[in-house]
Amino acid sequence: MQITVIHNSSSKQPVSSLHTVLSEEPAASVILDGIMHAGPFPEEQNNTLVALPKEWEAKSTLPNNRTIFYKDKLPLIQLSSFPSAQCPWHFISDGKYVTDIDPNWLLRILDKVPAQVVAVSVDPELTAFREKVRITSQNHIAGFRRLYTDTAHYTPVKADWPHHLFVKADIFRELTKEGSLSLDYSEVLARCREKSITCRSLSLAGTVLDLSTEADLLTFLHRRINSIWPSHTRGYMTLSDTNNTELSQNVRLMGKVIVGQNVRIHQGAIVIGPTIIGDNVEIQQEALVKASVVGSGQTVPEGLHIQHRIITNNDQWSSKYSTPQTEKIPPLYQQKVWAFSRWNYRDRYFHEWPRLSYPGGIKRILDITAALTLLILFSPIMPILALAIKLTSPGPIFFKDKRQGLYGREFNCLKFRTMITGAENIQDILRQISQVDGPQFKMEDDPRVSTVGRFLRETCLDEIPQFINVLRGQMSLVGPRPSPVAENSLCPPWRDARLSVRPGITGLWQICRTRREGQDFQEWIYYDTKYVKNLSFKLDLWVCWHTVKKLVTEFLRQF
Repeated sequence: MQITVIHNSSSKQPVSSLHTVLSEEPAASVILDGIMHAGPFPEEQNNTLVALPKEWEAKSTLPNNRTIFYKDKLPLIQLSSFPSAQCPWHFISDGKYVTDIDPNWLLRILDKVPAQVVAVSVDPELTAFREKVRITSQNHIAGFRRLYTDTAHYTPVKADWPHHLFVKADIFRELTKEGSLSLDYSEVLARCREKSITCRSLSLAGTVLDLSTEADLLTFLHRRINSIWPSHTRGYMTLSDTNNTELSQNVRLMGKVIVGQNVRIHQGAIVIGPTIIGDNVEIQQEALVKASVVGSGQTVPEGLHIQHRIITNNDQWSSKYSTPQTEKIPPLYQQKVWAFSRWNYRDRYFHEWPRLSYPGGIKRILDITAALTLLILFSPIMPILALAIKLTSPGPIFFKDKRQGLYGREFNCLKFRTMITGAENIQDILRQISQVDGPQFKMEDDPRVSTVGRFLRETCLDEIPQFINVLRGQMSLVGPRPSPVAENSLCPPWRDARLSVRPGITGLWQICRTRREGQDFQEWIYYDTKYVKNLSFKLDLWVCWHTVKKLVTEFLRQF
């Protein structure tokens, strides 16, 4: 069950846009109805309550079974009156904020948190496909980091209400005292300590609207109007059967407009949705109202243009043409779907191919067929190579290295181990004598390479286990070089192109590179992006043919 609390505005705080509009109809009904549908879990809509200050009881238009009213504390909730929900949590949300979180991901995180009460705050900076600049202590740019998955982390428990407070359903009543729940968050935390209830605080990825600001409140209202109104409908609607609206000739209502009672719109006026017109409003001749909220009792002066504004006081008519406060309403929500899908973000950055095309599906079928065939062919010598590695160098047979694959997903890239254990810790020491430019590392006669490992590297036999990565869908036979996050984070302009396809065991760069001093990194960029742009069966066949010729030449050179 969800309880969304609209906190009362105190004398210490200025009255926000949210509290102002909540006193106006029909905007108040749209906001409260939207808040009831804006919880983290869409399936919990039937178990949602909105808690309002006691003085608003006479104004509320919500059904009585969906509202509770409070003075200082929330009255005891009769949980038995609500149907059982699939979610094992009850949660209290701050009505000032509307958040958008992947519900399945959120549930998985909550299940792993060792606590009975979890305070959740939403941070847009933790969402996938956000890029961060790394700064040194001297304020120098050290590099870039891009997250390809939503992230979450523990934070210190704060004294203010979080966006959502999740409470295990079986201990919810223990937070109440004398039949009510305190709205002072410090008292809630004290109650947790008193009852030995474990409490943790999380910050996790998502988007958030602050309804106390005019821009975010308009965004929320616009999205709510679009979601409750059929997409093919035009014109205007009212929330009352007796609205007494008067429309003069040549009045144009365009888009989705909600109109209150006793509204008069004069000749030549234009109202463009999504817009809400309150009760007893007069819009004079040649005035224009676009994507705005006009509060009850207002008169829009003749010829005035209002765009993306919330007008609830006549003192706000400050100029002949009002200045838009929000140039563009961001597409925060999908219509009728409140939880975002990270695949929408994927389509925005990465190149896509039709499913029935060679890159979209046929290439994957060929990869599986070829990987199975090659693993069968190499199966007699794999135990021999494993035994040689084990007898000549202490440590595991296989080396697993984190690399970024398709759409930035990390995976363990498998190889036969060719270096001593702990070699990656020595790389930073040797980096100053690296023989290639850019973020990658390479040097001749690398002291970390074992005797058997040198033979495996020269003959490329160390990469046989990568056919297992191909079978698992993490790699392809042909593609860009699989790179770790540390290298990709330094390459923002071309990184997303190469991550549009699975990395390859071989690739265009490996075949065409010249190894000229100071140009290896540039060639890496050039050939990887060229491969993605020109991906085709013919190109893959050409790369495979030249790879085979190169492997045979290198193998014969060892004898």
